[in-house]
Amino acid sequence: MEYKKMTWFFRGAIEVEEYATGKFGAPGEKRKKREKPTPELMEKRNQHRKEKLARRRLRKYFRKNDYLVDLTYRRDARPGNIKQAKEQFRIFLRQVRREYRKRGQELRWLRNIEVGTKGAWHIHLCINRIPETDLILADAWKHGKVYFQLMYERGEFRELAAYITKTPKTDPRLKESSYSASRNMPLPPPDEKTYRRWKPWEKVKIPDGYYVDMDSFKEGTNPFTGRKYRIYTLLLLRQTE
Repeated sequence: MEYKKMTWFFRGAIEVEEYATGKFGAPGEKRKKREKPTPELMEKRNQHRKEKLARRRLRKYFRKNDYLVDLTYRRDARPGNIKQAKEQFRIFLRQVRREYRKRGQELRWLRNIEVGTKGAWHIHLCINRIPETDLILADAWKHGKVYFQLMYERGEFRELAAYITKTPKTDPRLKESSYSASRNMPLPPPDEKTYRRWKPWEKVKIPDGYYVDMDSFKEGTNPFTGRKYRIYTLLLLRQTE
């Protein structure tokens, strides 16, 4: 069975996706019957795609010493709804972007507005760090406190991507959420290669200096297409930054 291999290269990580194309390279090879996707499967696929794009933007544009920020709300300053929270973030972002430009820097960000089941509001924000970022953000956010931590790289941003895109479906502590990211983070197309026959996992060659992040490994049959697939990430054994 012919398959396509797509590879994305990042600093310290390589993402690989392999999909059977539906063209058969040997007698007797058959494709599993295609199934009609359920709303639950569609929702799961959309969430997976959102996490994947967030993860790739984090890998390409951010470093472990950038900031993961919590913008909190005072009880008397909580917004009435998500629309109002978005407007408050837009005003905050306008001031932050202006201060970055004054310093000759470009602002990049990913954020998730979250409402807890008990009514508490906060915004998780991934932002590239420059000198005085902490002062800039603290001055721009008028609705509560700002908490900073250096961005972690556990799983080479895999866990952070899931964290910044979570929804009430993935975290029952949430009542509502809204994810967004800046538009100045384009992702390059993958390196694509086509092979005549599907290669079993035990014959896949791992590049020197890398290891397989087994938490990222998935292999099976796509319920939408009925074709084989395999997804995995390779991480660099030693990273300098």
